[in-house]
Amino acid sequence: MSPSQTQPDNDDSLLPSEADIDALVRGEHGDPFAILGPHDNGTLVRVYLPNALAVELLARDSGEKLADMRASRVPGLFVCRLAKARAYLLRIRWASGEQLSEDPYSFGPLLGETDLYLFAEGNHRDLGRCLGAQCLNVDGVEGVRFAVWAPNARRVSVVGPFNGWDGRRHSMRLRYPAGIWELFIPRLRPGESYQYELLGSHCILPLKADPVALATESPPNTASVVAAPLQHDWRDREWMSQRAARQAADAPLAIYELHVGSWRRDQDGRLLGWQRLIERLIPYVREMGYTHVELLPIMEHPFGGSWGYQPLSQFAPSARYGRREDLAAFVDACHQAGIGVILDWVPAHFPTDSHGLGRFDGTALYEYEHPFEGFHQDWDTFIYNLGRTEVHGFMIASALYWLREFHVDGLRVDAVASMLYRDYSRKDGEWIPNRHGGRENLEAIDFLRHLNDVVKTEAPGTLVIAEESTAWPGVSRPTAEGGLGFDYKWNMGWMHDTLKYMAEDPIHRAYHHDRMTFGLIYAFSERFILPISHDEVVHGKRSLIDKMPGDRWQKFANLRAYLSFMWSMPGKKLLFMGCEFGQWREWSHDHELDWYLLNYDDHQGVQQLVKDLNRLYRREPALHEQDCVPQGFQWLIGDDRHNSVFSWLRRDRGGRPLLVIANFTPVVRHGYRIGVPSGGDWQEALNSDAECYGGSNLGNAGGVVADELASHGQPFSLNLKLPPLGVLILRPV
Repeated sequence: MSPSQTQPDNDDSLLPSEADIDALVRGEHGDPFAILGPHDNGTLVRVYLPNALAVELLARDSGEKLADMRASRVPGLFVCRLAKARAYLLRIRWASGEQLSEDPYSFGPLLGETDLYLFAEGNHRDLGRCLGAQCLNVDGVEGVRFAVWAPNARRVSVVGPFNGWDGRRHSMRLRYPAGIWELFIPRLRPGESYQYELLGSHCILPLKADPVALATESPPNTASVVAAPLQHDWRDREWMSQRAARQAADAPLAIYELHVGSWRRDQDGRLLGWQRLIERLIPYVREMGYTHVELLPIMEHPFGGSWGYQPLSQFAPSARYGRREDLAAFVDACHQAGIGVILDWVPAHFPTDSHGLGRFDGTALYEYEHPFEGFHQDWDTFIYNLGRTEVHGFMIASALYWLREFHVDGLRVDAVASMLYRDYSRKDGEWIPNRHGGRENLEAIDFLRHLNDVVKTEAPGTLVIAEESTAWPGVSRPTAEGGLGFDYKWNMGWMHDTLKYMAEDPIHRAYHHDRMTFGLIYAFSERFILPISHDEVVHGKRSLIDKMPGDRWQKFANLRAYLSFMWSMPGKKLLFMGCEFGQWREWSHDHELDWYLLNYDDHQGVQQLVKDLNRLYRREPALHEQDCVPQGFQWLIGDDRHNSVFSWLRRDRGGRPLLVIANFTPVVRHGYRIGVPSGGDWQEALNSDAECYGGSNLGNAGGVVADELASHGQPFSLNLKLPPLGVLILRPV
């Protein structure tokens, strides 16, 4: 017998109560620390290791054997009494081999009171480094601290390959009153898969992924993965120091929206990971002249057909595309190439998969309880209960995590309209009014305002953009002025109106003239982005070029004219991948874009036009400096519906103009007179009908001299030839 061991007690005297034993064996004990680990001032040690053959206690400092733990009458429950308390190790003999480890139940509470308080208050802004699986050194021992919010569970365990997925092995400690369960598992390393096993009020729930997992298995597998703290040597200091100016309202913002999994693929059809995207996507975006990329949601999501818009892991990038470090390297490389990165982010709803957030602890924890509040009928998803402080704080922390941890430059918030209105897409009698009897979701409104205020404080210089399709006032107005506080709002009305106009046969466009002018009535009521997004080229809506009427030549001419019209209108720009070269096929998330089309001159022409539009937009302050204020725009011709001609001036802050003329019929207009503010030479900066774009090369030989003849309220005028289905942009020399 070791001198540190005594055995004055019989086996039963070392055991906990029968009730405790029964609860332990049944997997129903809610406080395993009360009976396992060291007790009686550290002299009594109990471990519960189902299927273990034998257990020894070793001194942690010297490795000397302290005791052979006795197998009790309860299979798997081992006990011993030490003469004095010692820090110990467990040497466990299994049928498959031997394991050496510290006892998880020998460690005290780990989460600090401040962490618990801030979480319960809904104001913990760094949950990605607090909850979930955190690699830590505790008392000189490397391991992983798990922490998960499940206040209504009767028992929570961490399970994984490391314990045979046995929920009796690593039951957690409940920290009152925050409702967070925690456990430190010694010697566990990054890369381990895990899930939580929760005992609800009546039964064991389906295994749950970690809501704050930093990494996950690749779908269709559903486990979370322990991740080490992000290790990346950031080299984007120059970009970060200039970001606020690059993303200001007076700066050019031309966004290339893409779905990572279907932009390009390997020759064998496999997805490109972040490393390959660094090699292929970044040079392409830079060559095309875009200022930013916007990625459809890359947070882990179980169903690829949701395009990422039904995410379950609000802190974990999808394993489909590589490791967290690979994503960081991609963002860093974008910044070094002068390209910003915007992520689509979904705080409105989440999917109903059994391993997800739904009924997480057996109750409606993350979602509203009542289906009239907590279930989206259109999308078969749950709705976040943002009125619950913990959920509110969880989502704020998620937003900050992407902006701070990965240096992301902005978030585009999906489905804001569905968050603002309690009756969104619901019939009468299928929604619950707010406390004032109205249809506004007051909790979501408070959340969005808080989100935008916190981001401006915690991640200055970044953008938060709303996909909001209603007439809600002040979406991009500061919260101090009663607005929601977003930096930009997608102009869905402009998009719908102009696409309907372009779909008309040119002979009928005279009757729909106001669709192209109506957007200017409210163009400066918000800070707008003009979006031609993924939603416009799927589900039978046809591709952008296929929306255009006419024969092949007219379709391409219409597309070139529309893109030129868009780039010269007030508002920042967003174009979905494939639209920049006229893809005929609707977008499919299962296939890469039809890049072979660039073997054809007309597709190359559209691509070249977009390159030149982006360069012109960035080079000419008149096209971007006053995007968001009325001083930057002036109609010259907005009422020539008979000829389907429009003309306007764009001005920079110094008043220097650019002239834009759009002819949306396939008829050449000879001798069309347009007023201009100054005399002398006016040079064609862009002609969408140029031969290099696949056009008929009709125009004004590169420029024209202004006549001293007043027109359209201007002291001078130009006598122009307007190309068919074409847009001209001219600058004074």
